[in-house]
Amino acid sequence: CRTYKGTTMRTRRDWMRWGALAILSAVTSQHVGAAPSCADLAKPGLFPNAVVQTATVVAADAKTGMPAYCEVTALITPVVDSKITAVYRLPENWNGRMLGLGGGGWAGNLFLSVPLTGPGRAASVGLPRGYATAQTDGGHASPITTDVSWTRNNPAAVTDFSHRAIHEMTVLGKQVVASHYGRAATKNYFQGCSTGGRMGMMETQRYPDDYDGVVAGAPVYSLLVQSSTVVRDQIFKAPGAAIPVEQMKLVHEAVLSACDAADGLKDGVLTDPRRCRWEPKSMQCKSGVADGSCLTAPQVQGLNKTYRTARTRAGIVGNYGLTRGSEAGWNPIQPTIPGPRSVLNGDLGDVIPLMFGDSGFDPATFDIEKQQAAIHRTPFAAEYEANSTDLSKFFNRGGKLLLWHGLDDPLPSPFATLDYYQRAVKANGGANVRFFGVPGVYHCQGGPGADSFDPLAALERWVEHGEAPETMVATNRTTGIERPVCAWPKLPYYRSGDPSKAGSFVCR
Repeated sequence: CRTYKGTTMRTRRDWMRWGALAILSAVTSQHVGAAPSCADLAKPGLFPNAVVQTATVVAADAKTGMPAYCEVTALITPVVDSKITAVYRLPENWNGRMLGLGGGGWAGNLFLSVPLTGPGRAASVGLPRGYATAQTDGGHASPITTDVSWTRNNPAAVTDFSHRAIHEMTVLGKQVVASHYGRAATKNYFQGCSTGGRMGMMETQRYPDDYDGVVAGAPVYSLLVQSSTVVRDQIFKAPGAAIPVEQMKLVHEAVLSACDAADGLKDGVLTDPRRCRWEPKSMQCKSGVADGSCLTAPQVQGLNKTYRTARTRAGIVGNYGLTRGSEAGWNPIQPTIPGPRSVLNGDLGDVIPLMFGDSGFDPATFDIEKQQAAIHRTPFAAEYEANSTDLSKFFNRGGKLLLWHGLDDPLPSPFATLDYYQRAVKANGGANVRFFGVPGVYHCQGGPGADSFDPLAALERWVEHGEAPETMVATNRTTGIERPVCAWPKLPYYRSGDPSKAGSFVCR
C-alpha cells in the first residue's frame, strides 16, 4: 500500500493503460491463434478471410542496415472477386509498433526498398527502426504506376484500390502482429505520398479506428488531379502555346532573377512562391520578333493560365495553379512541349469511363464550367476521393494527421493540399492536424529544395508524447543543403550564418 500511495497519478494511469493493452493483446492473440515462430504464421485457418501463402525468415543484412525479420505474404479476400495481396515484415528488434505504407500512381506497394521514393514508401523506412511494416498491392497485381487497365470491368478491384485494400491490410496486419509477438501493437501509424497520401487521408475519413497517426504527403486526394491533366493539355495544345524545354529554362531563369533573392537568400528556391509577382508578359516578344529567346502571345497566355487557379462560376475548382519557380520540373509532367509525353499519374486511358461516365467526354472540348462538378458525383468518385473533412471520429480517439506538400510540385498542386488543410481546420479545429509546405520540392521528392526529412518521427512524438510538430530538418539528397520544414503558415527564411545549414534559417 505504501508503494502504491507513493506512485504518481501518471504512473497509476500508465499501469492501467499497460494492463488494458495486455488484456487486448491476450484477447487478440486468442482470437487469431498464437504463432510465435515465423513458420507458424502459415498455419491454415489462423486468420479469417485470408490465406498466408508464405512465412519466411530473412537474415539481417549489414550492407543495407536491414535487421532480421519474418516476411509474411497473404492473400485477403473480404468479398467475392476481391484479391488483395499484403506483405508484412516483422523484425526481431520490434519496437512495439506497426507501420502501414501507401502506394504510388495507380499501383500499390510491396517493395522492401526502392531508391529516391520520397519520405515513407518502402518498408526500409520502418524496419531498421523496429517497426512491423504492412504493405499491399492495392487489390491488383500491376506494379506499374501509370497502368489503369486493371480498372476495366473490375469493380471489386476499383473498390479495393480506392480504400478497401489498405483497410483490410491493416486489420489483418494487427492480427498477424499480435499472433507473432504475443501482444498487440501499442501504436499503429501510416505513411504515404501521392496515392499513398490519398490512402492515408482515406483511412482517417472512412476507417478512423485503423491508425493512431497518419502522414499524408502530396496527396492526390480527388479526381481533380486527373481532370487537371486534361485542362493543362488544353492550355499548351492551343495553337502556338507549346513551350520547348530550352525556352522553359529561360522562363525559369527569369522567375528566379525576379524573385529568388526576395526571401533573403539567392539559392534557386522561392521560399514563398505566392509572393512572386513575375509576369510572363515581361518576356513577350517585341512586334515581329520570335526567335526562341522570348515568348509569343499564345505562350504568355498559356503560362498565365497555368499559374492561375481556375474555378467555375459556382466556385468549383477546375485546376489549381502551379507555383512560380517550379517551371524546371514541368517537363515531362506538364505538356509544355509538343509530341508524346508521359504523365506521372497515367494517361487516364481506361479510367476515363469511370471518371466521366457516358458524358461523351472529349479531352479537346472538356469544359470545367459544364463538366467539372459531375466528375465528383460519379460512383467512382464516391469510392476514390478522400475529400471529406469530417475527421471527428479519428480526432476524438486521439488521431493525428500530418500533411505535407512540396511547393514546387508540378502534378497535384500544393494549393490543393493547402486548401484541404484549411477546410479541415475550419471543420475540426487545428489541434490534431498540421500542414508543412516544403519550398523547392517536386512531387514527393526531387527539386532544388531540401526533400529528405522524417515526418514519421515527428508524428510519433506528437501521438505518444503530445509534442505537436512545429519544425523538422530536411536535407537535399544531391547537394546536401539543409533547411527547416516549418508548420504552416510559417516558412523557412535565411537569418545568418552558413546558408547550407538548417540552423541559419528561422521559421516565420
